[in-house]
Amino acid sequence: MNLNKAFLIGRLTRDPESRTLPSGQAISNFGLATNRVWVNPDNHEKQEQVEFHNIVAFGKLADICNQYLTKGSLVLIEGRIQTRSWQDQSGGTKYRTEVVVEKMQMGPRSGQSGQKGTTKKEAGSDEPVQEEVAEIQVDDEPSGDEVKTEDIPF
Repeated sequence: MNLNKAFLIGRLTRDPESRTLPSGQAISNFGLATNRVWVNPDNHEKQEQVEFHNIVAFGKLADICNQYLTKGSLVLIEGRIQTRSWQDQSGGTKYRTEVVVEKMQMGPRSGQSGQKGTTKKEAGSDEPVQEEVAEIQVDDEPSGDEVKTEDIPF
């Protein structure tokens, strides 16, 4: 049995870019930054490493990404890892590894406080209030036959 599944929680590094394939299907791509924090056992200093991921969404998910996500948005992405290759103008082979979105959950909107946690306190109250998040799942994912890598314009 094989499994190709990626779960990423991070922030967009740029606004989503939207395009339309020749077939008419919407496509959106954006960058996502994730970080890893640990304490160095030798000197007990806090260390941090940032990874940058290329994210691609198709169909209705692409439309939702373009409508609601902006640079800095917190998002959870569930998808699969895919590597494409193409010939550049000089005849060299180029590769790009990306995560194809299957499900997405958006974090709190940028106008709200509490970005480090999922709760905030309402003005004048000591009671925490649950932040609203939206979970998006679209079942009309493209099959391998519908989207061809040569149709992708970037």
